[in-house]
Amino acid sequence: MAAIVSLFTFVLVIVGVSNVCPIQAQREGFSVELIHRDSPNSHLYNHLDATYNRIVNAVRRSFSRVRRFQPTSASTMDVQADIIADSGEYLMNISIGTPAFDIAAYADTGSDLIWTQCKPCNQCFQQKAPLFDPAASSTYKKVSCNTSQCANLDGSSCSSNGTCEYSVSYGDGSFSDGDVATDSLTLSSTSGPPVIIPNVMIGCGHKSAGTFDDSTSGIIGLGGGNVSLISQLGTTIAGKFSYCLLPLTDAGNSSKMNFGSDAIVSGNGTVSTPLTKLDPSTFYVLTLEAISVGTNRINFTDRPFGTDEGNIIIDSGTTLTLLPDDFYSQLISSVDSMINATKVKGPEGLDLCYDATTDFAVPNITVHFTDADVKLQPLNTFIMVSETTACFTFGSFPDFAIYGNLAQMNFLVGYDTQKQTVSFKPTDCSKN
Repeated sequence: MAAIVSLFTFVLVIVGVSNVCPIQAQREGFSVELIHRDSPNSHLYNHLDATYNRIVNAVRRSFSRVRRFQPTSASTMDVQADIIADSGEYLMNISIGTPAFDIAAYADTGSDLIWTQCKPCNQCFQQKAPLFDPAASSTYKKVSCNTSQCANLDGSSCSSNGTCEYSVSYGDGSFSDGDVATDSLTLSSTSGPPVIIPNVMIGCGHKSAGTFDDSTSGIIGLGGGNVSLISQLGTTIAGKFSYCLLPLTDAGNSSKMNFGSDAIVSGNGTVSTPLTKLDPSTFYVLTLEAISVGTNRINFTDRPFGTDEGNIIIDSGTTLTLLPDDFYSQLISSVDSMINATKVKGPEGLDLCYDATTDFAVPNITVHFTDADVKLQPLNTFIMVSETTACFTFGSFPDFAIYGNLAQMNFLVGYDTQKQTVSFKPTDCSKN
């Protein structure tokens, strides 16, 4: 049966590098660049789009993305990754193969498998960049069916010649099928030469189609499953990574995505909440207890995943925070009761919007996760969708909950997959 996963957080631009060193010779940290898909540095950037159009498009992608979450059937190293913000998802720079081959792909905290379109491609979506040729990589090796790597991969099957094949599909009908292989993955370093990570499990796609952009060629999975990049880095990063997403007003600037000991989030203002392991293990799931608007605490009793613990996915690739209909209705009613401004119609999916030609006060909003009260700032809760209109950054979706990236901006957000926690620390991400 095909594995059903989500689409993505980041577009990954895989770049050729030189003067690399193996992971065993790891020094002090390394970095890859995460670039927002709407940044001028992105392959997906459309210079004809106005800033507000990009924001509205990111809002629309929130609702498309959430459907993809719902099924239709060595030594510890310190890593940092540049992040360039704009209005929705982010881009990242790495490399695969020997010699390194330039590839553009999405990177996604909501999926696991690392895959790219490959030669020969019997049925592929159109891409601008050349296809990866596995025959040109001296470190490329197909995985046998008789391996734990193949057995542990959801959606795997055996080819007629005994090698492992994968099949992944997405809620919007997009899919990719191909060979399971291992190859070298190269990440650039902030403090020295790029670092090669050998024998990373990847998918080499020979048949794929769907809603993929022609500036991309695949996906880099950053989820919690055992074949994701995070899990394959494993003990080398001590199961830790963090990011600090810039506000939309800082478009074009960059901050760091940290791995290993550099990803520890601590100090004044830090709060931590448990991760809950659910099936599939791809998603990073927290427990939302309530949201307070001023002194009005609204308890969250929904069980979208059928469990008492673990009721909301944290995802850096979804723009809005999406909540079940009944709870959302209570939330926007409470917010609206505390705002003295003229309500206006906003874009589809944004139900609470105001005339912003006159300043208005935004109520204090606190998100109560288990053991962690996250106090949001106005930049987290309202967004300008035109020169005259500001809208609430929370939306509704039936029987589902996602904590989106607007709510995470100007927070250092750290994941510890060994301790199974997520930490939040208020941070000026332009200085991080």
